Amino acid sequence: MPAESPVTPVTPVTAVLGLGAMGLPMATRLAGAFPVRAFDVFEERRALAEQGGATPAGSPAEAARGADVVVIAVRDQEQLECCLFGGGPVEHGAAESLREGAVVVVTSTVGVDGVQDVAARLAERGVQLVDAPVSGGSVRAGTGDLLIMVGADEAALAAGRAVLERLGSTLHVVGPRVGDGQIMKTVNQLLCGIHTAAAAESLALAHALGIDLDRAVDVLGQGAAASFMLADRGPRMVQQYEVEEDGTGGPELRSRLDIIRKDMNLVVSLAKKAGVATSVAAAADQLYQLAMSQGLAAEDDSALITLLAPRKGR
Repeated sequence: MPAESPVTPVTPVTAVLGLGAMGLPMATRLAGAFPVRAFDVFEERRALAEQGGATPAGSPAEAARGADVVVIAVRDQEQLECCLFGGGPVEHGAAESLREGAVVVVTSTVGVDGVQDVAARLAERGVQLVDAPVSGGSVRAGTGDLLIMVGADEAALAAGRAVLERLGSTLHVVGPRVGDGQIMKTVNQLLCGIHTAAAAESLALAHALGIDLDRAVDVLGQGAAASFMLADRGPRMVQQYEVEEDGTGGPELRSRLDIIRKDMNLVVSLAKKAGVATSVAAAADQLYQLAMSQGLAAEDDSALITLLAPRKGR
């Protein structure tokens, strides 16, 4: 008979790698229930995690040493590999110190091929992986109200379940394979990317025609045009026109434009492989690419509206 997988404790020692817009609130949320060690390449982000109850670590390897569950919340495939195996600004990846039987929970949107490659490399070390991309934004990450889309076998899911249930109010196991979660998240991002672009176009038109944007967001949000992305991004799009000449003001940075562009690129690539026409998603992808070429990559993705209806003086 095969050996049984180690049972993860009810209060698992947890590491969080990546303390950006999503990783930081997830780390502080987890620190309210479990012992958490947290790492980010930026010292100020580690300091914020410490204020939220986590223990800062100087490297992914230090954070993951002795951990039962390692949660990864990074921007893309390159950062995922750096966190686990080292490279770039990371000298000691988590794989150096992960114990056999530990589980890695990947909450990032990195694509099917990327997460499957990482899972295979970790399996050689006796480490399981839960493919668990999340949706809901930074505020919901801090309150444990995320939607989590899981691709994992039963043993890996059982090992990471306590952590996942602390982070999410809605946990959907969409399939038993690593990669199934990424597929579902990619489909999710197709709609999110299109809805954000559509919100920017509609509000840019209202702005150009002299309609008060606060009123436009309110009216659109009460009818058939309403969507989560309009309700979330709409007010931030309005705030884009409150930026002062010195660059102050405007909305809080919650989701960088280059992140949604990265996700839309995954959408277009996966659809091409599947042989499915996604012409509307491709058009939105081009709009985000145009915004990046205009220097908006590091801005909140609500800045897309300023590409279509520029701020005064721009």
